[in-house]
Amino acid sequence: MRRIVETGRRDALWRRLPGSRKPARLLPFFAIGFMAGISLLLIQLILAERLAPWQLTARSVMPDQVQAAHLQQPAGGDDRRPAPAVQAPAASGSQPSAQPRHAAAVSGGTAGASAGEAPAGSKQDPIVRVYLTKEKRIESVPLETYVKGAVAGEMPIDFEPEALKAQAIAARTYIVRRLEKNDRSGVPVAGADVTDTEQHQMYVPLSRLGSNWPEAQREADLAKLSKAVEDTKGLVVAYGDEPIEAVFFSTSNGYTENSEDYWQESIPYLRSVASPWDKELSPAYKETVTFTLSDFYSKLGISPAGKSKSPAIKVLKWTDGKRIAEVRIAGREFSGREVREKLELASAQFAWKVKGDSIVITTYGSGHGIGMSQWGADGMAKEGRSAEQILAYYYTGTKVEQASKLVNRS
Repeated sequence: MRRIVETGRRDALWRRLPGSRKPARLLPFFAIGFMAGISLLLIQLILAERLAPWQLTARSVMPDQVQAAHLQQPAGGDDRRPAPAVQAPAASGSQPSAQPRHAAAVSGGTAGASAGEAPAGSKQDPIVRVYLTKEKRIESVPLETYVKGAVAGEMPIDFEPEALKAQAIAARTYIVRRLEKNDRSGVPVAGADVTDTEQHQMYVPLSRLGSNWPEAQREADLAKLSKAVEDTKGLVVAYGDEPIEAVFFSTSNGYTENSEDYWQESIPYLRSVASPWDKELSPAYKETVTFTLSDFYSKLGISPAGKSKSPAIKVLKWTDGKRIAEVRIAGREFSGREVREKLELASAQFAWKVKGDSIVITTYGSGHGIGMSQWGADGMAKEGRSAEQILAYYYTGTKVEQASKLVNRS
């Protein structure tokens, strides 16, 4: 039989002229190749079906500042969002305040499980890898266990059950969105999705769950926390077909804020609404701080030279949420947010009075004021509102849905 090179032909074997017997000899090889391809395709389809529930795990961690007020008063991580932070309530026996505090911790799951590996009994949950800043280690827990730790860290356990449920849904929404968008902003180490601080969400580790609560009612409080999370399992707040930036804060001044009045970005579901419950309920509603005038000028970066001892202060513009938008101090203009941050005030709604060489500043509310007020949520719950009604009120035009439905749609 002549070889192809001898005839000068360079055609592929399958292109030989009719009558050649070589192609016939190759038929078994083609058949084997075809069957192998079909087998590989079937294996891929089976694997895809089995891995579907873990779709979220492959994505990981929100923007920088979706703020909240964290305490055992609502902790609410202040100033967190796609880049802002949020503030929320804290532990039992304490009242939510404007500064974040740890409440109790989480139950369920296996601390230290390797990334991407679900502890026994939670194979349907994506894994959340939390960097514990004080312990300098990563704790890997199922998503629902993470939510439990976040609620414990963000809201006092003595809040109404429906308020705790609203917080659970907001906390779950935050982490689901972060995982979906593979957002790891603000995480100082590789291999983690979030930290346990208000930079993301306050979180109480498994080993300390309930440790800050009165021992006599700890078991009942743990059951109350677990019920709030279990009753809302898988639920998130959605706008359109995706989880929202579920920002929250401790205490309003009577109104929430439009997002663009604090972050310069207009978000349709973060609109200013009245929140009258906070004034009566929250111990963080009103706060007074005193500065020496020299310290006041220094923090604002103003040189007092050539200026009178008593600074001239004039509000130039207010936000829809009744907070200071622009103010002139000693001839220099600031945003209300700038003054709040430079002086480390609880709120951007403030009044002042000069007394001798000091200035006394009184603030109203605690936190950035965007999204859900935690004390407001508790007030609504006390009036009989459900978690879904609370969330729909503070997040305009949204609805509560199962996260799995949103994933299937996308």
